[in-house]
Amino acid sequence: MADNVGTLFPATPGRSPSRRQGSAGILPSQVIKELIRSREIQAAAEIADRQIQPASIDLRLGTTAYRIRASFLPGEGATVEEKIDRFGMHEIDLTNGAVLEKGCVYIVRLIEALKLSSRISGVANPKSSTGRLDVFTRLITNNAAEFDRVKSGYEGPLYAEISPRAFSILVRKGSRLNQMRFRRGNPSYSDASLRRLHEQVRLVHSETGGENISGGIAVSVDLRGKDTDGLIGYKARKHADVIDIDKVNHYDPIEFWEPVRARGGRGIILDPDDFHLLGSKEPVTVPPDHAAEMVAYDTLVGEFRVHYAGFFDPGFGFSADGASGTRAVLEVRSHEVPFYVEDGQVVGRLIYERLTDQPDKLYGPGIGSSYQTQVLALSKQFKR
Repeated sequence: MADNVGTLFPATPGRSPSRRQGSAGILPSQVIKELIRSREIQAAAEIADRQIQPASIDLRLGTTAYRIRASFLPGEGATVEEKIDRFGMHEIDLTNGAVLEKGCVYIVRLIEALKLSSRISGVANPKSSTGRLDVFTRLITNNAAEFDRVKSGYEGPLYAEISPRAFSILVRKGSRLNQMRFRRGNPSYSDASLRRLHEQVRLVHSETGGENISGGIAVSVDLRGKDTDGLIGYKARKHADVIDIDKVNHYDPIEFWEPVRARGGRGIILDPDDFHLLGSKEPVTVPPDHAAEMVAYDTLVGEFRVHYAGFFDPGFGFSADGASGTRAVLEVRSHEVPFYVEDGQVVGRLIYERLTDQPDKLYGPGIGSSYQTQVLALSKQFKR
């Protein structure tokens, strides 16, 4: 890491970023900066401020991708490099950019590494734009028995497993596909505390007012398109060009997506291997002192996966005047069988966790967030 890392993130005047050092919860942006200064988060290249989100850090691809025969977890006592030696097929240099083909699986060592203290653990997820491109990416650590989870006290490198599903993608060293949150201790969660928070903030703005809270607060799908002139989603085209992951407002959507229109209140059939972007029926709000995560797959609501990129940052859909929030975009892929989805059907649940402190930046246009006012937005690579 660059020697001047301590000067990158001066403390916010009038705040004490560590004033709740003993509390359990998700760590906000200013504490993530402290982890960088203390070298619990390390990197082979300087960590830029734009990588720090309200409650997470964007992780960057390193210089080499390994095409592998099969996905894997290293397991106790084994390293990712050992598994790459066993399953690797060939190396790809990412220094000046390279294409990762859809339907293939790759492993890339990330620029960032960790040396966490005994009370700090991590959880990772794809970035929103990554999920909306149907790029399935998961974090792996040495000795891991689970994807996207980093045990407290972990010391070592980080790796991304990347499998483009709908489109081939062009990436390069420094491209950011996934992000990581850090958690201090073991915060408690209960439906009762979620109900209390919902009474205070109104987390999900249901038309009926009868929110379903059980293992998270339910989110349903909008298949009427009342606010979008009947447009209810997009379906990825089977044969499309490569997408450069780092380009913004660049591609013509019609070359990559088929618009999906409402059918007089009737539902739609999700065929296996089709990828859809749909919208939530309810606007969602995340208050500044909380972060939320969508449960990605729940067999109780259907044989499909919803929302690859499950993180909702503090401030998403939030306004001090209590406006009605922002609709979530749902990344939906059916599994083994065709599945019929109806308007208003529950497709996922949001779990809210308290932060140890309110972050020094909130999700929104002030920090360049792409989806604060979305209705049914494609990823940022596409022209608006």
